[in-house]
Amino acid sequence: MELERKPYLVVLDVDSTLIENEVIELLAAKAGSLLEVAAITDRAMRGEMDFAESLRQRVLTLKGLQVSVFEEVQKEITVTFGVQELIARVKGAEGYIGVVSGGFHEILDPLAEALQLDFWKANRLEIIKGELTGHLQGEIVDAEAKAQTLMAWAKETNTPMSQTVAIGDGANDLQMMAVAGISIAFDAKPIVRERADHAIDGRDMHPVLDILSL
Repeated sequence: MELERKPYLVVLDVDSTLIENEVIELLAAKAGSLLEVAAITDRAMRGEMDFAESLRQRVLTLKGLQVSVFEEVQKEITVTFGVQELIARVKGAEGYIGVVSGGFHEILDPLAEALQLDFWKANRLEIIKGELTGHLQGEIVDAEAKAQTLMAWAKETNTPMSQTVAIGDGANDLQMMAVAGISIAFDAKPIVRERADHAIDGRDMHPVLDILSL
């Protein structure tokens, strides 16, 4: 007789994982700093640069953007193929699904609500008089914060760590993948693939369903 599988807590990265885009690059395109930001992002994702410092440098290039840019960027976001079915299957099995992002609440909040995620956490941009200042507010969501968030959500939902799943693609996801019971590298950088329990090539989230037997 097969034992009943306990529900999972699945936590995904957002940029290039939950969605096809890098939100900071969409914003940078509006600010005219795309090439500069893309170069910094690449170094950070490869683990060649401290994430918090790289984020500060990239956000600084957004100074002067109007808050109306958020609505423009939201229209450009594409959810990764298979994500909606993954959400439905996890929740259908009485599990929980959330995202933790080095990106921004200003973009993530409406997306997370539309996808009916259980949890989400991201950085906040400082805005004064309807304009981005080029700075952040509050705690920076870096690699350690991602790991701590996964563990906090596991405690909140009474999910054993063995039933937690972390899905990511860059160096900033390694710590949360290390603490999770199951780690999945999604179309990931080599350093992430090497350390993950499973690796998915391509841009399709459906293989996660097989890995988790959902």
